[in-house]
Amino acid sequence: MARAFLVVMDSVGIGGAPDAGKFFNGDLPDLGANTLAHIAQACAAGQAEEGRSGPLKLPNLERLGLGAAMRLASSVPFPGLEGEPQGLWGCAREYSPGKDTPSGHWELAGLTVPWDWHYFPDAAPSFPADLTAFVAAKAGTDGVLGNSHAPGTAIINDLGAEHMRSGKPICYTSADSVFQIAAHEESFGLDRLLALCEEVAPRLHAMKVGRVIARPFTGSPEQGFTRTANRRDYAITPPAPVLTNWVQDAGRTVHAIGKIGDIFTMSGIDTLKKGPDAKLMQHLFDAVDTAEDGSLTFANFVEFDSVYGHPRDISGYARALEWFDAELGRLLPKLRQGDMLLLTADHGNDPSWPGSDHTREQVPVLIAGLDVGSVGQVKFADVAASIAAHLNVPAQGPGKSFL
Repeated sequence: MARAFLVVMDSVGIGGAPDAGKFFNGDLPDLGANTLAHIAQACAAGQAEEGRSGPLKLPNLERLGLGAAMRLASSVPFPGLEGEPQGLWGCAREYSPGKDTPSGHWELAGLTVPWDWHYFPDAAPSFPADLTAFVAAKAGTDGVLGNSHAPGTAIINDLGAEHMRSGKPICYTSADSVFQIAAHEESFGLDRLLALCEEVAPRLHAMKVGRVIARPFTGSPEQGFTRTANRRDYAITPPAPVLTNWVQDAGRTVHAIGKIGDIFTMSGIDTLKKGPDAKLMQHLFDAVDTAEDGSLTFANFVEFDSVYGHPRDISGYARALEWFDAELGRLLPKLRQGDMLLLTADHGNDPSWPGSDHTREQVPVLIAGLDVGSVGQVKFADVAASIAAHLNVPAQGPGKSFL
């Protein structure tokens, strides 16, 4: 029986979103943003030399059709990636009114977001007084720190010492529909932070804020602070069945790798493996070796986005892409006959772009294990419909199979 592996390369966009002008980083619209093309340009120009060197080298993704997908999605020029595709390839656009993690993943799983998310203003303070009072009361403190838009690493460095002294949680947001709470794993307590996020999440969800995110960190004022891998997202449960539910309801097994369990609040998911991306890759290898016939494995590799995209680290993003490509070269020969491995992304996060937030872009659709050719320009929701068709399970929602 066929198996399916859906792998989201978080934020690996390829430009060309037709509605990019409606989405912004600060006052700048996302018109022209292109995560992969701009990384390739920087590498070819010798501007991404930290820990790597020369043009961007992605031979395995290139063979699956990455360059062809990039040329289909956008006219932004980029060097290299000229190889003849040996897999099914295309690009996909999003219709949900957001460029955030839940919007992209829900739609890839077959559900267009049916509402407008709530976003907090880029002002100081960002949050209404009754909300911060509620969070402080749940935390047992006389207030919160932050209360603004901020990059996560920067606000922890700025307020970490005051947080350890006062015990107040650091609360911040971004251009996404998120409410993030950072706290020291030892002085505040990891379990206490997770319990706080779980307690306040229902109130934020009622406001249509997509996620409450626990952002634990360690360190000291003298040595600096570092975020840990114990992040947890408390997301709104999708309001209708999605791909994971379709597969599970058909009596099949669904394995989640990375933050998929958080994004879908474990709905339709049987097992979950977490960790940094290097560990997640080992979990993906294990799934290819052991996943049951008829099963779905749904994985997210987040560090392209969280570690390199938001901090605008072009060299780091290129290193991560080349590492992923090398691991993919080891993984592909392990696929069984009848397996489908579909690689895609949920949005862009152009590390050359002004600002620090996601960018509205189309994404690649690269499929190993099936035919060779183009699926053309498709919708995010078509990914779910196509995986359902491959697994021979009933699909719901607006997507159409391109298989």
